[in-house]
Amino acid sequence: MAAASGSDLSSEMEVDAFRRLFPLCFHERHLLKSIRPDGRTLGKARDTIISLGAVTSANGSALTKIGCTTMLAAIKLEVMTPTVESPDEGCIAIDFHMPPICSPIVRPGRPADAAPVVAKQLSDTILSSGMIDLKELSLVSGKAAWMAYLDIYCLDADGSLFDAALLSAVAAFSHLQIPVVSLNDEGRIVLVSEDNGGGKLEKEPVNKEKRKLKLATIPFSLTCVLHKNYILADPTAEEESIMETLVTVVLDSSSQLVSLYKPGGPVLAHTSAIQDCVALTRQRLKELQKILNEAISDMEVD
Repeated sequence: MAAASGSDLSSEMEVDAFRRLFPLCFHERHLLKSIRPDGRTLGKARDTIISLGAVTSANGSALTKIGCTTMLAAIKLEVMTPTVESPDEGCIAIDFHMPPICSPIVRPGRPADAAPVVAKQLSDTILSSGMIDLKELSLVSGKAAWMAYLDIYCLDADGSLFDAALLSAVAAFSHLQIPVVSLNDEGRIVLVSEDNGGGKLEKEPVNKEKRKLKLATIPFSLTCVLHKNYILADPTAEEESIMETLVTVVLDSSSQLVSLYKPGGPVLAHTSAIQDCVALTRQRLKELQKILNEAISDMEVD
């Protein structure tokens, strides 16, 4: 019994050593069998969890996990003066943070290279998808509107960062509650606290009650790794570092293409490969819609 146990341990150490020394060869041996080291098939994404209301002090928040990749998103609303060009629109500011705790490759005191790239991708996707009508954030035409500050913190960076960050942003906006505000005697917007919400106000509230932000359409994404003739959905950080060629497809809730992102890489993305990536994203979209709807339903029940 002891001999068998020692043999198994020795075998595990040999496999681990081979994986560290020859990572590409290790993964290619699995690809020949159409399976990955974590047991997934090539087109299968990792288990996904969405938890709404993770930050009680925020107006909207969500914690999302795709495998080990973990994101915490929080939205804070502040009153701003709208621009002259868009007097009936609010504004959204998005920031993406990668603290050293999220990955060993992120060093203290040095911003992660991926952080501004993901932040720009998020901003472009959320605004271009038409998910949010900025007029929904207006309070008083030309005088006051909401500025929504969306901060996303990466707590564990184990691949598919953009997918997890976008999902956390979408979930946080789904959870967002716009507070009741009123005009004071000086013409300024002030929050109406829940304590005196039922009492008599000096002036009529600008909005009668807390309300949810209307989302016109919801974007979902899937990142795939291209390697030779293989397509791997939802790669881990290890797979991304070894195979290098990434394609991210973003579809809205009607399965319409919002964006396609391929940041270089040695593998050429042929039409057939792109079509396969889009087909995988359509399957993933249905999964994510179901998970998000269940999270919203659970929140309403609570």
